[in-house]
Amino acid sequence: MTFRTLAILVALAGFSPAHAASATLRFGQIPSTARAVSSLYLYVAEKQGFFARENVAVEVVQIPGGTGNMVAALDRGEVDVTQTATPYLIQAVLAGSPAVAIAGTTANPIYSLIAKPEIEDFADLNGKLIGLSLPIDTISMSMRKLLALKGLGQADYRVKELVGSPARAACLRSGECDAVPLGQPDDLIAVKDGYRRLGLSTEAVASFQFEVIAARRDFAQTHAPAMIGFVSALADAFRFIRDPAHRDDAVNAIVALTGTSDEIARATLALYLDPDRGVLPRQAEIDLDGLSQVIAFMGEGGTVKLPLPAPEQFVDLQYLRAAGVQ
Repeated sequence: MTFRTLAILVALAGFSPAHAASATLRFGQIPSTARAVSSLYLYVAEKQGFFARENVAVEVVQIPGGTGNMVAALDRGEVDVTQTATPYLIQAVLAGSPAVAIAGTTANPIYSLIAKPEIEDFADLNGKLIGLSLPIDTISMSMRKLLALKGLGQADYRVKELVGSPARAACLRSGECDAVPLGQPDDLIAVKDGYRRLGLSTEAVASFQFEVIAARRDFAQTHAPAMIGFVSALADAFRFIRDPAHRDDAVNAIVALTGTSDEIARATLALYLDPDRGVLPRQAEIDLDGLSQVIAFMGEGGTVKLPLPAPEQFVDLQYLRAAGVQ
């Protein structure tokens, strides 16, 4: 554990150096993101030694079935911390789950609506099949907002539910889907291969908290040193990725993680950071305004009842604060 983290613990919780023993955290990961840019922070934290510096070992556990199963696995004690899309966390907590967000990851993701080459604009999607994620997923929410912004109501197109960019990309390339939302690098690869980008999710949704890291409240409280060390490592990973001095290192990390080309990796980071579009947190912080926006969208969709809950109900910021982040 770093001197900074240890000093905070001593000051706030009465911990002594003897409590700075190493810890292993089982990290729940969505299989479709294992080699996606959305897992770059985890890759960087491991490869740059940020976890080791904090005496935290991370054991990745693949949770099959998609994002909707992540909090359930956490509740069952199969993992200690997990990445999850915020709507699933919100829904689970309102149903009685002890899960809580302790750090932020992807804040306002950029999803491209990628269409077949012959589809020239949004009007051409009338009556066509669009591959979206599950209705509660923030990807589906933002894409429906984008489609509505461009004049297409939900009755104007057909939907096939597909979880994960790889599954949606496969549907598009097979010819079954006429358009699908894709994250990076899948969207950039598709455009290079001749498919058409019709629009970006950020055109319709300017502020979002797409994904967070969650833990059970009781586990986090009884493993506070590990939680603080873990979020400290994540904070440094995001600082590293954002640092212009480490741009080449971040590009190489994307290439190694995703298997994409140097050109696509650079285009991905440029899309995120040149200018900064708020895709990545600065240091693993949680955007409460962005979380409020997710709750508001869920309220519009009827998955959260009025009165809408406050975002603070779903977060515990003490570990980020102890790490000097938030």
